[in-house]
Amino acid sequence: MRHLLTHTGGTGDIFGPEFEQNRLTLREHSDYVALYGSRGLGFEPGARFEYSNYGFVLLGAIIEAVSGASYYDHVRGNVFDPAGMTSTDSLPESDDVPNRSFGYTRSSPRGNWQPNTDTLPWRGTSAGGGYSTVGDLMRFAEALNSGTLISKATLADAASPQSQEPYGFGLAIQGEGSLRSYGHGGGAPGMNGELRIFPALGYVVVSLSNLDPLAATDLVEYFALRMPDK
Repeated sequence: MRHLLTHTGGTGDIFGPEFEQNRLTLREHSDYVALYGSRGLGFEPGARFEYSNYGFVLLGAIIEAVSGASYYDHVRGNVFDPAGMTSTDSLPESDDVPNRSFGYTRSSPRGNWQPNTDTLPWRGTSAGGGYSTVGDLMRFAEALNSGTLISKATLADAASPQSQEPYGFGLAIQGEGSLRSYGHGGGAPGMNGELRIFPALGYVVVSLSNLDPLAATDLVEYFALRMPDK
């Protein structure tokens, strides 16, 4: 699990021709494991860092095996509810979710904006693809920092580099001194989000966009380069 959390497991990605062919039939974590689980490792676990969405799908499958509940129910009961995140989930695209935005993408820098509907998975997974709000992600950061979700000792480990890459346990680490931050970003056609926590300064910076990357990340970068460092 340490290798999976730190992207050093050699487990590879999920995106590519196989995903495109099976996008709407991949509905549970077990479906992803059935499709990708027979392939070999890309390298010996621990040998190097290589971002692996499939590694985080496997973590979701482990949660289900250990808890006896679906990943979605487990995270809702142990993360979203304790943190007060009432507008965050990974319900299927076929479900009517009030105020869930549509994503817009374009095939070229000067092309027309088009809905990203035909690129979306059936639903989000433990590797990403869920939905949230800026307010909910702020509440998540507060619950994480306060010890509500995990102990402060565990958070200190998770927010510390675990390999030669500036990456902990599911958290990317950036900057030094008072400008050191931890958090995560993500994106796909028609969606981009970024969460960064600056513990020394007490800042939490969140940006969400229903446009292609790096729409939200660029806003966070703009602020991070200009905010007070004391």
